Amino acid sequence: MDPNKKSLLMASLPASVTNQFLIRRALTHRSYLNENREVLEDNERLEFLGDAILAFVVGDWLYKRYPEKREGFLTKIRAALVHTHQLAAFARRVGLGNALYLGKGEEMTGGRDRDPILCDAFEALIAAIYIDAGLDAVREFVLPMIESEAEKIVLQRGEEDVKSRLQEWAQSQGYGSPQYSLVAESGPDHNKTFTVAVHVHEKIAGIGTGFGKQSAEKEAAAAAIKNLDISDV
Repeated sequence: MDPNKKSLLMASLPASVTNQFLIRRALTHRSYLNENREVLEDNERLEFLGDAILAFVVGDWLYKRYPEKREGFLTKIRAALVHTHQLAAFARRVGLGNALYLGKGEEMTGGRDRDPILCDAFEALIAAIYIDAGLDAVREFVLPMIESEAEKIVLQRGEEDVKSRLQEWAQSQGYGSPQYSLVAESGPDHNKTFTVAVHVHEKIAGIGTGFGKQSAEKEAAAAAIKNLDISDV
């Protein structure tokens, strides 16, 4: 392993993290262990611990950051933040892939950039930081990444397809899928305005207007969410 390939990762770690043995174990994939019998353990046990630590740290931060939000909202944001794809993205941000110890076969098949491997190693690294330097060091390492990404996820959630949110709620109430109907359209062909009503449980729940049917349906769904006083789902 070229030491220069590890430089970005090592520079990203809190100064209080000094146990190189633990760091190496966190970076050791089982494929490397299979081909190097002198290595005694891969990162799977650390991964198990890191998964639990991440869930706690992220949950604790979300609970304090969004005191007005309900459990459903917090659960969904946490799930997005600790998802395999997201943790792999965090791993790439700190150059973790270049620092991995992989078997030759895994190396040849692009293991350094595979989401599951990066995610597992990131979780293992979290555990190594925790064991070496404690929970504050974990927070120092991971929360800057969590904070920046959480804001994006919350913004995306605010802009997500409100039709999906309305459908989730309606189905959870046993009402079936909302039905949309065109109420009116006006204006010239090149600049038409559409008005759409959304029916939930055979009653009009909201009406929306837009310059396209999809836009009008979203406005209707947003109106329904407000009219029905639907909280985060």
